[in-house]
Amino acid sequence: MNEQLLLEKIMFNVIQGRVAVHDEGFDDGMDGQPGVTELVKEAIDRRLSPKSIVLNGLTGAMEVVGEKFDQGTYLIPDMLASAECVGAAMDILSPHLVKAGVKSKGKFIIATVAGDLHDIGKNIVSIMLKGAGYEVVDLGADVATDQIIEAVRDHQAPFLGLSALLTTTMRVMGDVIAGLKREGLRDTVTVFIGGAPTSQEFANRIGADTHCKDAFEAIAVLKTL
Repeated sequence: MNEQLLLEKIMFNVIQGRVAVHDEGFDDGMDGQPGVTELVKEAIDRRLSPKSIVLNGLTGAMEVVGEKFDQGTYLIPDMLASAECVGAAMDILSPHLVKAGVKSKGKFIIATVAGDLHDIGKNIVSIMLKGAGYEVVDLGADVATDQIIEAVRDHQAPFLGLSALLTTTMRVMGDVIAGLKREGLRDTVTVFIGGAPTSQEFANRIGADTHCKDAFEAIAVLKTL
C-alpha cells in the first residue's frame, strides 16, 4: 500500500467513525477491516510524516464530516464517532509529533461552566482542537469559576473556551469573564463561548470575544487569529 492510499484509508475510516478493527462503520461490510488506530500505527511503522498523517488523514476527514453535519446527513452521534477516531489517532501521534519538532499552536483551556454537566459538545471541540495542533487543557464539566480563572493564570493560555447547554448556566460565562477582568487576566486571553442557548449577541453582552456554533467554526475562527 503506497503512502497516498494509506492516508486515504485513514481519512475514509475517520469519516466512517471506525476507531478500531472491530467497529462496523456507517457502511456495511467493514467489520474486521483495519480501523483508524491500526492504520495510523501502520503509517508510523512505515515512517510516514506524523504531520502529514494529521493534515492529510485526520484534518481533511473532519472537514468532510463538518460538511456532512452542515448538510444534515450526519447527526451529533455520527460527528462524535469521527471525533473519537481523531482523538485515538492523536493519542498515538502526539509523541511522534513532539519528536518531529512539530510545535503546538498554543494552549487552549476548555470547560463546561459550573452547574452544567453536559460535555459532549465540549469533548468534540477538545478532540478537534488537538487534531488541529493545539495543546488542550480540558477542565471537564461543572467547573467552578475560580478554577477556570486559576487555570488561565497557571497555564498562561492564550485561548479559553466556555460551554453551556442550559439557559440557567450560560450566565456563569459572564461571571468567568468578570472574574478574569478582576484578576487582570482578561486582556491576556481570547474567550470563545458555545452551546445551544448561546449566540453572538450573548457573547457581545457578556464581553466574550466570539461565539462558535460548533467545533468546525471554532477551528475556522482560530485560523483567522
